[in-house]
Amino acid sequence: MRLAVLGVGAVGRAVAELATTHGHTVTALGDSSSASVDPAGIDVETALTRKRETGSVGEADRSAALDGEYDVLVEATPTTLGDAEPGFSHVRAALGSGRHAVLANKGPVAERFNDTAQLARESAGQLRFEATVGGAIPAVSTVEDFGPGRINAARGVLNGTANFILTRMAAESLDYDHVLAEAQDLGVAETDPSFDVDGTDAALKCVILANVLSHGSVEDPADAREFGLADATVEGIRDIPGSALNLASEDGRTVRLIGEATREGVRVGPRLIPENGTLAVSGTRNIIQLETEHAGQLNVSGRGAGGPETASAIFSDIERLG
Repeated sequence: MRLAVLGVGAVGRAVAELATTHGHTVTALGDSSSASVDPAGIDVETALTRKRETGSVGEADRSAALDGEYDVLVEATPTTLGDAEPGFSHVRAALGSGRHAVLANKGPVAERFNDTAQLARESAGQLRFEATVGGAIPAVSTVEDFGPGRINAARGVLNGTANFILTRMAAESLDYDHVLAEAQDLGVAETDPSFDVDGTDAALKCVILANVLSHGSVEDPADAREFGLADATVEGIRDIPGSALNLASEDGRTVRLIGEATREGVRVGPRLIPENGTLAVSGTRNIIQLETEHAGQLNVSGRGAGGPETASAIFSDIERLG
């Protein structure tokens, strides 16, 4: 397939660098202000080197990436809240021209799910968004394959930064500020960690899952409830004292930031769970637990973030396009 990749953060770079190993050609690569475009396939290494040295991937305007020749748009620009722009407009342009859209950007399906799904229904192209939930974990596809109408809830640990902090606090009896500084030094946490530690990232992922459960269980999309971040009840981990984790450990339990999505709503917050329980994954690992109608719990765990890891989900989506 010919890929137009928008976004050259960790995920976009990984997709561009690994595309040929998956049998695809990158015909366009765009950042926030420029693009490198060639219908025969761009020189990815040259474009990324130029980005590091000059701040731009090419001489063309970013819009040229969407106007070029490609089969699949890979939307890997940063997630934005509210109107989900410019990601939503990128997806609209691709689907509107009959091309496929594969998302790593959560915005269009977390903040404008109905609008994005409508674009897909009206397009000859398909919409896929596995990479928006849980990095390499096949969360969305597992729900789809099993049948959204047969799954009552999805819950789990969906943010690696928060999980790393809680794991370290419990293991070393350290306080939040100490471990946050350590996580930032290691590159596990951003300079501004709010998106992760306040529960926003996990909430967006749960909102996406709630929308999948809602829309996949009705015949008419008009009957499905649409969820957004404003519908979620969210609590982060900033105020958890190290002493709380110590007390939990004495009782054979620990604390994890748990998100839950159902057809009724979304909740994210610190929860006491068994220390050796299924949800007590450590470090930056993620886990998603699906409560099924007839088959009990299904658990899927793995690396929930990272460039190559999330790129693997994107390539899985591209393979599903057929």
